[in-house]
Amino acid sequence: MTQPTSNDPRQSNLRVVGWCLAGVVGMFAFGFAMVPLYEKFCEITGINGKTSGRYEMTQAKEADVSRLVEVQFVASNGADMPWQFRPEVETLKVHPGQPVTIRYIAHNVTSRDMVGHAIPSLQPSRGTRFFHKTECFCFQQQPLQAGERVEMPVVFIVDRDLPADIHKLTLSYTMYDQERMPAVSSVEKKTTKTKDNG
Repeated sequence: MTQPTSNDPRQSNLRVVGWCLAGVVGMFAFGFAMVPLYEKFCEITGINGKTSGRYEMTQAKEADVSRLVEVQFVASNGADMPWQFRPEVETLKVHPGQPVTIRYIAHNVTSRDMVGHAIPSLQPSRGTRFFHKTECFCFQQQPLQAGERVEMPVVFIVDRDLPADIHKLTLSYTMYDQERMPAVSSVEKKTTKTKDNG
């Protein structure tokens, strides 16, 4: 003879609560994992125009003097960032494989000491895999005293393997007030908190 099944509403409610809690924990874990996964995806594909970190040259390659690529330099300020921020030059024509140095200029026009941090991007986004920064002020925070003005170098190489149909690249930086900087990825947070140029 079969035993009658229990229809205790408390057990049923506990089971539903348990499934709901498991669902919430699962969604939180998935959301937390999405940030590094998205960063890795952007790094591999170049989507979003995000440039990579410091490039270490393993061996010097000769420049391709048969080709010129125009590189445009852009600067902007994030919300509530009062600094004057601009590139020293607006465009350059470079040979792929040739190391190039340019400078961005930042001027803290306020009466208080501040710390800035620049976030780079490159367009077209598929060019990010072929644009290498060996030195960049964006690798570290930029503390400026009230009224201080600095020239900040960027050393880059346009890869010789840049697709032939790309004739122009636009490197842009947005300078943020470190105290009011928007939420950034874990990769950028690590970069922001260190001063090791890497």
